[in-house]
Amino acid sequence: MRMMGYPEEDVRNARRLVSSFITSAEEVEEKIEEAAEKGDLNELVLMVICNRLDLARRDDEKDAIRSLDLLYRRVETEILRRESTPAMRLLNDLLNLHDGFDDEEWLKECRKLMIDTFPREDPFSILVPAGFDIDSHQGRMVPPEDDDILLRVDFVREVDELLQEVQSENVVAEFQQGFDAEAVAARLKQQEKQQIIRQVQSLLDLAMSLKW
Repeated sequence: MRMMGYPEEDVRNARRLVSSFITSAEEVEEKIEEAAEKGDLNELVLMVICNRLDLARRDDEKDAIRSLDLLYRRVETEILRRESTPAMRLLNDLLNLHDGFDDEEWLKECRKLMIDTFPREDPFSILVPAGFDIDSHQGRMVPPEDDDILLRVDFVREVDELLQEVQSENVVAEFQQGFDAEAVAARLKQQEKQQIIRQVQSLLDLAMSLKW
C-alpha cells in the first residue's frame, strides 16, 4: 500500500537496489554511498525496506529485523546527509569524532578538522587568491570556483540557529515520572539528547573562538 502511485519501473528498481544492499554483506557501505552518488537513494527505497521489515516482523525473524532496521537507519542517514547544508554535514562529522569518553581529545580533533575545513580569515587570504604576488601585483586574480566552500561565520550562524530551535523545544520537555520501562527509556532518551546539545554547544564555542 505504501508504494501505490509510484511508477512500476521505479518500484522494481528500488527493490533491486535494496536486494543488492542485503546481499552485499561487508560491501554494503560502499554500495549505499555509490547509490547516493548516482542519486538512487530516495523515499521509495526507504518504503521498500519498510515493507521487508513488516514481513520480517510478521514472521518474527529477529536477525532480519535487526539487519533491516540498521539498513533503514543507514540509508535514511545518507539521504539526510546528502540533502543537508555543508554546515550541518560538518557538524555531523564533528559529532561522530567523539569516542564517548575523552572530551578534551575530541575537541582537539574537532579544532583540526575545522582548521582544515574553513578558509583562513585574515584579510589577505580572503581578498587575494593563492598565486597572486601582492608586492609586484602579478598573477591571476581568479575567484574561487568551489560553491560548496564553508565559511566559519556560516557554520556558527547555522549551528547557533539549530541550538536555539532545539533548546526552545527542550524548555517544554520534562522528564517522565515513574520507574516502569517506558518512563526509564524516556528519561534515558532525554539525557542522551541533553548530552548531544552540550556537545553541539561546545562545538559552537570552539568555532567562535577558533584561531589559525
